[in-house]
Amino acid sequence: MSDISIYEITVTQVIKNLEHLKRFIDKGKSFAESKKIEIDVLLNARLAPDQYNFIRQIQSACDTAKLGAARLTGKQFQAHEDKEKTLSEVIDRIDSVVGILKELKPEDYKEASDKKISLPRWEGKSLTGKEYALHHMIPNFFFHIVTAYDILRHNGVELAKKDYLGDFPFKS
Repeated sequence: MSDISIYEITVTQVIKNLEHLKRFIDKGKSFAESKKIEIDVLLNARLAPDQYNFIRQIQSACDTAKLGAARLTGKQFQAHEDKEKTLSEVIDRIDSVVGILKELKPEDYKEASDKKISLPRWEGKSLTGKEYALHHMIPNFFFHIVTAYDILRHNGVELAKKDYLGDFPFKS
């Protein structure tokens, strides 16, 4: 995998899927309005008692995207305080991270493949940037995206596989 490919999967794909997440939220909002349910019910819903709620899934997806980009590029980004409670705050969080990612360029990932990345919970172990992107960042990001999707779906929001996959860049 070249550094450009790391950019494509950690920026291009992540932005695409954060935008999908906003569409899930729009459908959740419409669902709540049509059923006369407070949106807070969906925002605080979880699949299991020991899993994060919907808001925390979004925060985690956003953090994974932003912190992953920081680790791979060596750039510093503004921290989010994880204080979102409302629908508009959740959307603002996603928009903020998308804005950060849109500022990145493929050349920012020039040294990403071979960068040594370690997290405190890894107890002194490390991964190369390529390994980190493939084995940690991307799977973790998609775990939180699909769990947010599943929370809404489990609560009756009409989402389908096409909502999750989104549009494809088909050629004629």
